[in-house]
Amino acid sequence: MKLNCKWFTEKHHHWVVKLAISVLFLGLAFRLLFSQSTGFSNVSEAPFIEQKPNPQPVSVDFQENGNQILENGTHYQENGTQVPVNRNPNTSADLQEKGDHSDNATQVSLEPKSSGSDDVQETRDQIPGKEKCDLFTGDWIPYASGPAYNNESCSWMESRQNCMKNGRPDTGYLFWRWNPRNCELPPFDAGLFLELMRNKTWGFIGDSITRNHVQSLLCILSKVERVVEVYHDEEYKSKRWLFPSYNFTISLVWSPFLAKAAIFEDDNGISSAPVELYLDKLDPAWTNQYQDLDYMIFSSGEWFLKTANYYINDTIYGCHNCPNKNQTELGFNFAHRNVLQHLFSFIVSSNHKGTIFYRATAPDHFENGDWFNGGSCQRTEPAKEGEFKIPDLNKYLREVELEEFEKAAVKASEKGMKLKLLDVMQLSLLRPDGHPGLYRYFHPLQTDSSTKIVYDCLHWCLPGPIDSWNDLLMEMVKNG
Repeated sequence: MKLNCKWFTEKHHHWVVKLAISVLFLGLAFRLLFSQSTGFSNVSEAPFIEQKPNPQPVSVDFQENGNQILENGTHYQENGTQVPVNRNPNTSADLQEKGDHSDNATQVSLEPKSSGSDDVQETRDQIPGKEKCDLFTGDWIPYASGPAYNNESCSWMESRQNCMKNGRPDTGYLFWRWNPRNCELPPFDAGLFLELMRNKTWGFIGDSITRNHVQSLLCILSKVERVVEVYHDEEYKSKRWLFPSYNFTISLVWSPFLAKAAIFEDDNGISSAPVELYLDKLDPAWTNQYQDLDYMIFSSGEWFLKTANYYINDTIYGCHNCPNKNQTELGFNFAHRNVLQHLFSFIVSSNHKGTIFYRATAPDHFENGDWFNGGSCQRTEPAKEGEFKIPDLNKYLREVELEEFEKAAVKASEKGMKLKLLDVMQLSLLRPDGHPGLYRYFHPLQTDSSTKIVYDCLHWCLPGPIDSWNDLLMEMVKNG
């Protein structure tokens, strides 16, 4: 009985071992057969797996904060020391720019940004594959079509800018258009602009260059519909116009300092007393209608060069070109900066829902002197790049404007406001041929030789290069 049990155990053990060996060989055979018929492939080569590469983010930076200007060795102080003045374009200091970073000045980086980077701001808009151009950097190119209007089709230009009627003999200055580099700038479409502005209100706030700009826009738009003047102040400096079919209103608000000021001068610009400028009080001429305007363009500049007493808290604080030697000479840049700081502080704190532009200062082109000592502008075609330097005074005004705009633009962007820079410096600098010159007068060469002729190398002929400012404006409006 014990023998039978032992025999059964040994027999069962041998059977299990044989079964295990058989299974092992069967598995090896099957694996060898499978590998020969199909082969082994890596996962990346498997036909049923589609691997898509991880796309690199394209970061498109839209910065509204304007240029930062290097001073190129120029030094000035705002307290106690007057800015050095040199109005001669031939000896003005070079202007070195870091670059335009306006709403349309685009920098494209193909490198992925770290999500934790400190330089990521609200002003950046990540739009893969989309790139906007810098409208403010470009060239003047020949344009056979010429201007959209002429002195006969528009009745809104001032006689001092009506160069064709006043007898300017050359017309070549009319056949150029601004062409930004690396992108297209369509000509101004008056019909489309009026449609976009249906039931809207615009305000142009500034000085006589602002008036020059408004008249250009009115001349272009009046080719589509006759515009009606619906308001003017007692001095005819502030006006309002209506395009009836579109219920579109354009207002010109005369405010050369943007701040409260008492001005004592006649129509020829002859002052009988220093300007009284209140640096801490904005001009109610525009603040009283600020909230009623959908679009605004502010500008200031050369009026700050006038002799003035400066007030803060209704008390004389200092002056520029002080008539009273007991006063503190602060220099015009002190006043200019203070007013701009108050302007941008007002705008940013207002939470205005419309679109607000600040137009940077535009250059003059006096050569061989200034307006008061024989300076003139007699060119008949655009200048080459680098041929003209920004005059010193324009340079100082521009530096302050761009510095203060940059700070305000960051704050405005954080609040979701639309504050944009309209930088017309470069395109205007290249057009010394676009000013009235001696043709601010009616047929000046036919006047008595004893009559003193003063050239206007600051304002612009209509039609003329200033019309391109509106091409820029429309493109910025269309692009939001």
